[in-house]
Parts: sequence; C-alpha cells; structure tokens
Amino acid sequence: MELRHLRYFVATAEEGTVSAAAARLHVTQPGLSRQLRQLEQELGVDLFDRASGRLAIAGTGRALLPLARDLLNRAEAFKVAATFHAHGRLDRITVGAPTVTLTDVVAPFIVTLTTGDPIASVFEVDGRDPLEALRRGADLAIGNIRPQAPYRARELAVLPVWAYVPPGHPWATRGRVALHELLAETLICLPSDFSARQALDAAVATAGATYSVLLEAANGTVAQALTASGRGVTVASDDPRFGLVPLEIDIDQRPLSIRLVAVWDSRHAAAATIDEFAERLGAFVRERYNVG
Repeated sequence: MELRHLRYFVATAEEGTVSAAAARLHVTQPGLSRQLRQLEQELGVDLFDRASGRLAIAGTGRALLPLARDLLNRAEAFKVAATFHAHGRLDRITVGAPTVTLTDVVAPFIVTLTTGDPIASVFEVDGRDPLEALRRGADLAIGNIRPQAPYRARELAVLPVWAYVPPGHPWATRGRVALHELLAETLICLPSDFSARQALDAAVATAGATYSVLLEAANGTVAQALTASGRGVTVASDDPRFGLVPLEIDIDQRPLSIRLVAVWDSRHAAAATIDEFAERLGAFVRERYNVG
C-alpha cells in the first residue's frame, strides 16, 4: 500500500464521485478507479459501495477514513519537519480558508511577501471550522472557531458583514441599516456554509424574525452583480464591487460581524514560523480594513 492510494481514497470519499476526485487530483478517471480497486483488493475490504450503480462510501470505508487522513497528515508533517530541519526554515506554507477569505484577505497579503518568506500556497475549504483545513494538510487555517489545545489560534480581525446597495438607493448615504429594515427587502445572500450567511441567520433567529424574500447566490461577486442589476440588497462580507455602497447592519446597536482566527498545530515543526506568519497576516488585515 502506498500513500498515493490513501490520498486517492480520501479524495474520492470527500468529493463524493470518482470524476470530481480525479479532477482534484489531476489524474484520469479510469486510472483512479483502478487504483481504488487495487487498494480494496490489497486491504481485503470494500471501501465503496457500487451496488446501486453510483459510488457511495461503504461502512468500512467510513470507519477507515479518519485513519487514512491521519496517516496522510503524519506523512506530510514528517516531510515538512525533514525539510525544516534540513534548511532551518519553512520553504512553503499552505493556507486553507474559505473562498472569500482567500480572495479578499490571503491573496492581497501574499503580494506583500518577499523572497525571504516561505512560498504561500492555498486551497479552499468550506465551513467555519479551521480544523477541517488542517486535516486536509494546511499548515495554517483560517476560520471562525477557536479550537482547543494542542492547536493554537491568533485572532486576525473582526470584520463587518455588509449590506450592499447601489449608489442611487435611498439608504446609500446612511452608513448603516437596521436589521428589521433589511428584512423587509429582497435579500441576496450566500449559501448557508458561508460565514456571513451564518452570522445573518443567527441574528435573524435571535430577533425572532423571518426573511421576506431571500435569494441565494453562488458567491459574493454574483450576489453583488445581482444587486447592481436591481434585484435586491446583498448581504456579504466580500469587498465591494460594481460601485456598490456598503452599509453596516445594526444589530441591537452593534454591527453584524464575523471573527477571523488563524489556527495551527502547536506540534508542527515550524510552529514558531507559522505563528509569525499569522501575526503578520493579522496586522495586514487590520490595516487593510481599518478594524481592531
């Protein structure tokens, strides 16, 4: 059994289909299917159920999946540690974060790095829990949840969730809008696994209110494009686009916001380097958005 077989197994289980896993791994679909069969034959178990004509992870595969992830993470940690000890520095740092954070926070920060810094690579991970990104091989993960030891966390910033309106909208010069006013409008929101949507849903539930009309867009850019075309008010944490005006959302005299934290494993061979990287990222975010 080789590590690549485990990598294929994990990717297929996470993506749900062989075609999606093959695209993620940059291999052919028939080749991936053969490798999965080979792994199952070597282990003597069925990792996937193919009886229904559609691939689905079997009970045994579901039980073995955490162990496979752990093996891959340990192998990657071994490789990183060896490189760190060989060169006395971290040559590459992998950052996992939600799409909006990668686009509006991490990518602009990467521009500021110099040749003396580790090369930054990134990948997208859905949801608020940064441990998911660490499990998938990130050295540094960004999310909204601060985990317990042995993981360490550094707060990056508290960022507002904006209500976006066109310049000609009656609210455009107000600077903020109350939640009850917002809920009377057609709202264009992101899917439920986005932090901004989760923050809004929580505020609405706490207020005992409901949405009047809710449209869901695939991402913040599409949502703002819909607002620019007059379809409604966007609620998102993305940077402004299409000339839209951002308004704070007033929740009991405080702005609706999300908290970004950077998380890493304190047992990482280059934990001190990652900590310094996170500190610089936090300073960059606070300066870029003029927030505390």
